[in-house]
Amino acid sequence: MLEIHCTGSPHEIGVIHGVTAKDQIIGSIDFYSRLFQASCSLSWPEVTQKEAAKYIRPLEDIAPRYLEEIRGIAEGSGLPFLDILALNIRTEVMFGLFADPARDITRAPSDGCTSLGWLTPSRSSFLGQNWDWVPEQTPNLIICHVSQPGTGIPDFSMVTEAGIIGKIGLNAAGVGCCLNAIKCRGVDTSKLPIHFALRTVLESPSRAVAVDAIKRAGVAGSGHILVGDATGSTGLECTSKWVREVAMDEAQRVCHTNHLILDTSDVDEQPWLEDSPARLARIRELTARMTEPSLDVIAEVFRDTDGYPSSINRRREGKSVNETLFTIVMDLTRKSARVTFGRPTEVREQLMISFQK
Repeated sequence: MLEIHCTGSPHEIGVIHGVTAKDQIIGSIDFYSRLFQASCSLSWPEVTQKEAAKYIRPLEDIAPRYLEEIRGIAEGSGLPFLDILALNIRTEVMFGLFADPARDITRAPSDGCTSLGWLTPSRSSFLGQNWDWVPEQTPNLIICHVSQPGTGIPDFSMVTEAGIIGKIGLNAAGVGCCLNAIKCRGVDTSKLPIHFALRTVLESPSRAVAVDAIKRAGVAGSGHILVGDATGSTGLECTSKWVREVAMDEAQRVCHTNHLILDTSDVDEQPWLEDSPARLARIRELTARMTEPSLDVIAEVFRDTDGYPSSINRRREGKSVNETLFTIVMDLTRKSARVTFGRPTEVREQLMISFQK
């Protein structure tokens, strides 16, 4: 698994990312160009020049640092700026294409995942998830370590798709984030794209600051962001209309899959993964049985195959088109994480991330 270390200004970070992960960025562009063509009958030039370009002006106002980093990635990789921007707003472009109620948004491909945040009785705070997506994107996954000296922004590490500036991981302050795809109609280009929102969490000094930042900025489209630190976890269900908090339950857990669990009366949510409610019930059931949670014990949850192949530990087979590509379990109390690549019962590679001194 390629690990890259990026440091400096936003532009410098982007250049390093672009230079060191060029082949994987090219792979990501090829993957999504084929995906947009197959699912939306949209060529990649149409995605970049017609759809992605409309986000430049609003992003210059709300996220200029992130836009500068994307320009750096383009420079470092020698690839067009709009290609890199399109990778970073792929979710919003896809959902924007299905804003018309006459179009079946359930046809819009999206990654499906199962996530868990848990403040245990021993006051250890864990965050974890399986990330399920199309296996052909596996070669383009990277570990990205980012440092911005002199800014006061915590160093962070994330598992991401090459070319994308915000994804799943944790920072030196012990703040972590996970992501679940949700499908609701509507996109608001004046708000943060979901991957920019994840980056915002990764740059936050605490869960409270991260939650406040996302609620104030808003999120352009739909998704669930699970935010945690040593004090526990908060789920953020996001649509283009609002961001609402999912609090820890009586067992101090937040469990989530790929549907909204709060009130949906004012949004047009389209059910797209029939197994999402079953996976949510299953992870609640499994964790309810645990008396002494630990990193190893929680990792076992993500190996579960109840409901196979559309299980927590997912496999591409039959109607299940996605597969678990990586699993991350974070111990936010100890500011560390274990990442395994491949299905958790078919591990190809494992590594540790730690900010402990």
